Amino acid sequence: MSGRRIKSAPDLEKLRQEVISKRDPKKTRVAICAGTGCLALGAQKVITTFKEELKKQGLEDTVEIRETGCPGFCEKGTIIVIYPEGFYYLQVQPGDVPEIVEETLIEKKLVERLLYTDSVTNEKAIYETEIPFYKTQMRLLIGDNINIDPKKIEDYIALGGYSALAKVLSEMSPEEVIEEVKRANLRGRGGGGFPAGRKWGTTRNAPGEPKYVIVNCDEGDPGAFMDRALMEGNPHSVIEGLIIGAYAIGACEGYIYVREEYPLAVENTSIAIEQARDYGLLGRDIMGSGFDFDVKIFRGAGAFVSGESSALMSSLEGKVGAPKPKYIHTSVKGLWNKPTNLNNVETWANVPLIINKGADWFTSIGTERSTGTKIFSLVGKVNNTGLVEVPMGITLREIIYNIGGGIPGNKKFKAVQTGGPSGGCIPEGFIDTPVDFDELTKLGSMMGSGGMIVMDEETCMVDVARYFTDFLVDESCGKCVPCREGLERMSEILTDICEGEGKEGDIELLEELAVVMMDASMCALGRTAPNPVLTTIQYFRDEYDAHIEEKKCPAHVCKALIEYYIEAEKCTGCLACLKPCPEGAISGEKEEVHTINPEKCSKCGICYDTCKFDAVIIR
Repeated sequence: MSGRRIKSAPDLEKLRQEVISKRDPKKTRVAICAGTGCLALGAQKVITTFKEELKKQGLEDTVEIRETGCPGFCEKGTIIVIYPEGFYYLQVQPGDVPEIVEETLIEKKLVERLLYTDSVTNEKAIYETEIPFYKTQMRLLIGDNINIDPKKIEDYIALGGYSALAKVLSEMSPEEVIEEVKRANLRGRGGGGFPAGRKWGTTRNAPGEPKYVIVNCDEGDPGAFMDRALMEGNPHSVIEGLIIGAYAIGACEGYIYVREEYPLAVENTSIAIEQARDYGLLGRDIMGSGFDFDVKIFRGAGAFVSGESSALMSSLEGKVGAPKPKYIHTSVKGLWNKPTNLNNVETWANVPLIINKGADWFTSIGTERSTGTKIFSLVGKVNNTGLVEVPMGITLREIIYNIGGGIPGNKKFKAVQTGGPSGGCIPEGFIDTPVDFDELTKLGSMMGSGGMIVMDEETCMVDVARYFTDFLVDESCGKCVPCREGLERMSEILTDICEGEGKEGDIELLEELAVVMMDASMCALGRTAPNPVLTTIQYFRDEYDAHIEEKKCPAHVCKALIEYYIEAEKCTGCLACLKPCPEGAISGEKEEVHTINPEKCSKCGICYDTCKFDAVIIR
């Protein structure tokens, strides 16, 4: 079917029916996650082994292998789903493949050891809907990832892809599209939460031609990979949203700005763009409507600050990716001083859903001021890590405990950092806070692009503030004094505190620096950079006081403030700690009490980890 141009909405529907008619719903299909996370865990070897084993068994014509995007449960990769039954296998290794082919594909039996097993009840889950990680999610955007080969546009079309575009071009005026997005109250998922419909209307009404639309996939937050998963797994959903936005705004040219570290996203999106062109969904006279639009991919150099709108556009123009003062918004004067609309990947992907199902449907999900769903990357000290898509308004507790499965080792939850490196750290006392744009801001944090890092009792909050501040020191463009010098000085003070050199007045100086940065920094990076520092001071002041006044790190993280010691009454002289010590700091004969020489000890913690009798303590 490749090369066949779609000339109208009925023509698209005819093509969809042709694609579906050529597919046997009863045919065995093995969907294998080929997203970056699973590939890192060996998915490519699993795929290769499957193909070899199917050929060996003479099943290559009766079983389809589909290489898909990320289904979200990243730590359990490689993930495979066997259709039509829907059997869900986790942590599949190449050595498991012959057994799967023999037992499941031929004998129609389950390989039970590859099913999800509940750590508490020991019950096994056969299907995705039975796995606690998925049960309370609402996977409107990433739910189809496991059903789509991102390199085949037909998979997207078969599931209703580009029907929203067909509806817009055949039934709606640009103004009607903008009004529908406004009524849906779709807020930008890139961090700012600005209403997308208002931004679209501003760009459409701004003087100047041509107008541009841009997809922001410069996702640089530590631990965040929501946009990457969408661009790798379902790029057509983003492209369709972008075309609809371009039609509404009156743009004939668009860009997808992808950070250099996302090669698979670039590869899959490039293929998707070419396939959309082949079908006449991009280019001139799209679907016979007279509307012309095309898109190019631009690879950013990976600077965190290039995610800011004016910096991103400077980079697109071939200049240094540094922010500019926004005397006039980029929606009025952006790329090459022309009206430009910039939204992130997730925002664009929501647009086809709104057009197909309506603004009323979209506003029925989430809260009054934060509608729809949001994708989070749930990482850190939590049992179930991965991508989570939930309705706005769900509580932090539901995400961390119901979906994330709680804290490993039954340790105590301490805080969760939301909103990326410029987000705040929210303590246990606010764990029942609804997650939306406004509620998180009230706590000194923010939604951001959707990073969510969970911390347990063994996390030092002063060290956390230092980590994120150091990250922002490296990523600041250095163009304005408040951000450049403020971050450097904050880093110096936090480092002194962590190394036992903190002094009275340091906390107050950090707060004073934060006020100046928030008031005077040129862009959002500098204005939000103090959030990790301010929230850790606000909610964990006692830890700062312990570092400064008592020269102790309560979490036993800061090396300069801890000492390893062996309790004589517990030591059995087993040599388990002595042998691996890299500094030779431990002395003692077999079956005699050992001691640690503090002058030699590098505080690596190997002795603490290897002792079976809890004789090694940290003080």
